[in-house]
Amino acid sequence: MKIFLLFLLMSSTFFAQNKTIVQRADSVLALMTLEEKVGQLVQYSGDWATGAAQGRPAETSDELLKQGKIGSFLNVVSSEKTMKLQRIAVEQSRLKIPLLFGLDVIHGYFSTFPVPIGEASSWNPSLIEKSARMQAIEASSAGINWTFNPMVDIARDPRWGRIVEGSGEDPYLGSLMAVARVKGYQGDDLSAHNTILACAKHFAAYGGAEGGRDYNTVDLSERNLRDYYLPPFKAAIEAGVGSLMASFNEIGGVPASACKFLMTDILRGEWKSDAFVVSDWNSIGELIPHGVAKDRKQAAELGIKATVDMDMETSAYFYHLAELVKEGNVDIKFVDDAVRRVLIAKFKLGLFDDPYKYSNVEREKKTIKSKEIVDATREVAQETLVLLKNEKNTLPLSKSLKSIALIGPLVKSKDDPLGGWSALGDSSDVVSVYEGLTKKIGKNIKINYAKGCSFLDNDKSGFADAIKAANESQVVIAFVGEHRGMSAEASSRAKLDLPGVQEDLIKELKKTGKPIVVVLMNGRPLTITWLQENVDAIIEAWYPGISAGFVIADVLFGDVNPSGKLPVTFPRYVGQVPIYYNHKNTGRPYNPKDRFTSYYMDLENTPLYPFGFGLSYTTFEYSNPVLSKSSIKKDEALTVTVDVKNTGKLEGKEVVQLYIRDLVGSVTRPVKELKDFAKINLKPGESKRVTFTITPEKLKFYDLNMNYVVEPGDFKVFIGTNSVDVKESSFTVVE
Repeated sequence: MKIFLLFLLMSSTFFAQNKTIVQRADSVLALMTLEEKVGQLVQYSGDWATGAAQGRPAETSDELLKQGKIGSFLNVVSSEKTMKLQRIAVEQSRLKIPLLFGLDVIHGYFSTFPVPIGEASSWNPSLIEKSARMQAIEASSAGINWTFNPMVDIARDPRWGRIVEGSGEDPYLGSLMAVARVKGYQGDDLSAHNTILACAKHFAAYGGAEGGRDYNTVDLSERNLRDYYLPPFKAAIEAGVGSLMASFNEIGGVPASACKFLMTDILRGEWKSDAFVVSDWNSIGELIPHGVAKDRKQAAELGIKATVDMDMETSAYFYHLAELVKEGNVDIKFVDDAVRRVLIAKFKLGLFDDPYKYSNVEREKKTIKSKEIVDATREVAQETLVLLKNEKNTLPLSKSLKSIALIGPLVKSKDDPLGGWSALGDSSDVVSVYEGLTKKIGKNIKINYAKGCSFLDNDKSGFADAIKAANESQVVIAFVGEHRGMSAEASSRAKLDLPGVQEDLIKELKKTGKPIVVVLMNGRPLTITWLQENVDAIIEAWYPGISAGFVIADVLFGDVNPSGKLPVTFPRYVGQVPIYYNHKNTGRPYNPKDRFTSYYMDLENTPLYPFGFGLSYTTFEYSNPVLSKSSIKKDEALTVTVDVKNTGKLEGKEVVQLYIRDLVGSVTRPVKELKDFAKINLKPGESKRVTFTITPEKLKFYDLNMNYVVEPGDFKVFIGTNSVDVKESSFTVVE
């Protein structure tokens, strides 16, 4: 009997190449027992944990694999370790079904790229796709065939620590970044040995957590959900993403891991997706403290009926799913559909044809930290830095300087530039700021270094050394921000000021009268109003990855002209949060002559830095936008043309941004919506004509009856260097 079953399996996997993947998955499914089916829906962590273990079975992983009771691992790394487990699954279990090995490859495996919010600041999807491609090549060489990325959550509240993992506040920019990462990870051929399955997370609206507090509830309308939070997920689905991860939060009283509306109605129904859904760590088990399940058995029932396919670390499916089917509480169809989706992913990866393709020790040795990948970390990071202020052309620094002061807790740090979720990123591979600048300027410029203070405590004993270093230097460069653990999961902040006494340190340095440049490393917008008003130049570097020191030195001394633009609004004070550019106008928009309008008594409504903001060492001049038509029908498109000229003395890149506003709709519309952009390079004195096409798709929204349509009426179109500094024109849509 065993030989017969093996023959059938081989027939389905090796001699039926002309079958569709669904047919091949079904041929395997037909051979499986209920317990083996459940096993494909169970995932356990390997070498280390990213959460608390939740009542795992007493048997070893090896024993469970032989019984076909585990379908996937996370946090198992290296070709050697993945090969060992894969051999057990493929050679010692009854049906020989290969394993998925997942890992949070968020911005690199060993070779760490800039954090995702930093990469989004490049406004360069092709560059982001390259980053993800390099990450996939490196991770896949070590046995990883599945990444829990991209995180496509829209986040309007910088208090939320996981804003660092996404692409900011805008659904259009976020959608393009989602697509770029999916394409980069999955490549043109998902069955190739150097591609990995992508996972869009966290489905859905995790970035809308109340108070910016991680894991908190989310309460929003369906319209808000569809307008802002779902578009990047839909874009990822259309790009072919192979999996999604359920979010921790509830929406409208229903936790995502039990939400049929999200998983069944939208994902399976509207979007027709066969991507499988994995829970987040124990998110099915957390249905119990959420208060919608009385125990783990009921949690398993709710999860599988919502079509959450794979249970990460809850053991709810492991212990109770077969029992629920046998009792008649869960239709076997739910299990079969889930298993089919998981098997489809394994077939798409080519694991049934070559289960050991990802576990090649020689390839791993050649690929990890290869020159091509390490060079790419620097290339990507160069476009992620954002110049926020540059009074009197303080930057770039002259290479004829005699001395500079490097001050702050980040100057010599080799750990913090990695940022959070850096996988196997090693601080020994990081080029610190001190190392990068030392190599850049050699012995030509004297460096006076002082740490000054740390991130968190109130110790000012290092201030004296910092002031001495400043007094002995021509220019002061202060490297301040958050340590890498402060912008991450479970790292929400009620305050957005520079932590500790870092701002106090800069205030003391200001008294020296020396020019002060501030370089920030952080993973969220900070309230740096005093810095904006008092220092000479500010660079937002985010967490740049292993090439941090080289890239920052390149930008400070002008070998690279910064071209980053903010993907998220910076507030003046935390009391403005949430603050975002695509807000509604209200019935009483702010009017300085009327106190009965929407404003703060003690603060401006405007942000410190708007969405899309970023300066350059050169300047750009925009012409007025020219429209191809002043009136179009609902199914027609029009073009918008603008001339952009580099009016400065240096070559530079500019992100030309196009926004629209629907002036009158059946429901209220935002004051601006990003609909397109183009990143162009201009030499001094050079002009380029940029043409955008406004298609009907870019004018659609969910109307009063929740239909996705173009409504006739008047529109404004804005083109400019950020969401505030724009030039405008108008057009009309007719029936």
